[in-house]
Amino acid sequence: MKKLISGILLITVFAACKSNTAKVLPIYGNRSAEKKTVNGQTVTDTVYQTIPAFKFINQYGDSVGSKNLQDKIYVADFFFTSCPSICPGMQRNMLSVYNAFKDMPDVKIISYTIDPKHDTVPVLKKYADKLGVSGNMWWFLNGDKDKVYSLATKSYLVAVSPDSTVAGGYVHQGYFVLIDKQQRIRGSYDGTNPQQVDQLIADIKTLKAEPADK
Repeated sequence: MKKLISGILLITVFAACKSNTAKVLPIYGNRSAEKKTVNGQTVTDTVYQTIPAFKFINQYGDSVGSKNLQDKIYVADFFFTSCPSICPGMQRNMLSVYNAFKDMPDVKIISYTIDPKHDTVPVLKKYADKLGVSGNMWWFLNGDKDKVYSLATKSYLVAVSPDSTVAGGYVHQGYFVLIDKQQRIRGSYDGTNPQQVDQLIADIKTLKAEPADK
């Protein structure tokens, strides 16, 4: 009997240790301390950087934005359809994310064009069709250039800029940025690196398993 009890206790301790070491993704970006009153006591809470409200046009000509992403996990990137360098590889790798989660309504992909003058709705639709993307899981967005660039650099922490000295006329980082249901950055991955994209897919699964009130 003592051996049986010892065995049960050992299993219980192991299970507790296992649950306590479950992976938790970090929260990136700026943060600040905010004091609030809870049950008559002043406590300090941490306020994390979030993605601000936005509204652009997708490849179907629909007006969509942050309101459509409430309670969604999503991956964001920045590209342009005529990009001769990293974009084709990025979008091929993003297809792995698309295929892994296209049947899950709480996961989306948002690709912002940094060349909205050229990348009109018909151009974005043709680009999506060529990739084999359909439905509303993956949106290719066209919007005001200044707003897109501000979102990229200040919110998603991705560098983008026009550059007439390079092929294509633009330079940008190829990061895939993981955003949680509270609009916080939870990861950033090199979209040209298949191994990092595999890690992104694993981290989305981790984020999906995170308690709703985390």
